[in-house]
Amino acid sequence: MIILAATPIGNLGDASRRLIETLSTITIVAAEDTRVTVHLLKALGIENRPRLIALHDHNERGKAAELVELARDVDILVLSDAGMPTVSDPGFHLVDAAAAAGVQVTALPGPSAVLTALAVSGLPTDRFTFEGFLPRKHGERVKLLRELAAERRTMVFFESPNRLADSLTDLAATLGADRRVVVCRELTKFFEEVKRGSASELAEWAAAGVRGEICIVVAGAEVRVLDLAMGVAEVLQLVAGGIRLKDAAADVSAASGLGKRELYEHALQARTGAPLPKPDRSAFPLG
Repeated sequence: MIILAATPIGNLGDASRRLIETLSTITIVAAEDTRVTVHLLKALGIENRPRLIALHDHNERGKAAELVELARDVDILVLSDAGMPTVSDPGFHLVDAAAAAGVQVTALPGPSAVLTALAVSGLPTDRFTFEGFLPRKHGERVKLLRELAAERRTMVFFESPNRLADSLTDLAATLGADRRVVVCRELTKFFEEVKRGSASELAEWAAAGVRGEICIVVAGAEVRVLDLAMGVAEVLQLVAGGIRLKDAAADVSAASGLGKRELYEHALQARTGAPLPKPDRSAFPLG
């Protein structure tokens, strides 16, 4: 079978007993970085030296079929550098191929940066969504965040420390400067830090530079009750900030429940002074 195993995300003491027992007897390990696996074996005091096969983003599609065939006869342990394989790490294509070929897949549960960040954030945990790494490019990042502006579940992201300040700035601009945000840095490690505040406050804090592995936890959008005049005012405020009228109307509609077309037409009228279109009554003929 294929065995997906969670490895420590920082503290070696979090290695599970099942992981240690399996590493002590397994003969083949597919690893995201074989050097990291060698270090893990030594750090855990494991004398077993299994055959190591590199399985990373650049070769996984090509290696999947080979590993699936091997797994018909022998157990294969799959490791990422930290946490659970397949979760923003290699492994998905291998599991997909194994499922299609009828090869059994199981997992050894363990540390998770996503769940750890969510648990310590202090934000609602009853419903959440994991969005992986934010896009590197500003335009793509803003586009994604705008799509998530009305998301009511708590959101968890991964981010590079080098892009954290820019991402928090974009988050404040798209989701609102007052949106509650928690930045979790170096979870389970000696210098673990959990920083809470508004999006704008944390963007200012991160501007000085931040190091380490980063998780961002963002509060979901609050349900707002707006009348049409208030909705149009919000649309115009977004437009003044550089967002296209069509997109601004869609954002306010998603967050408030007001009609997107109605918001667009009234905001357009407010900007240009053009008369509002007459309603189409053809579908409701008079008797």
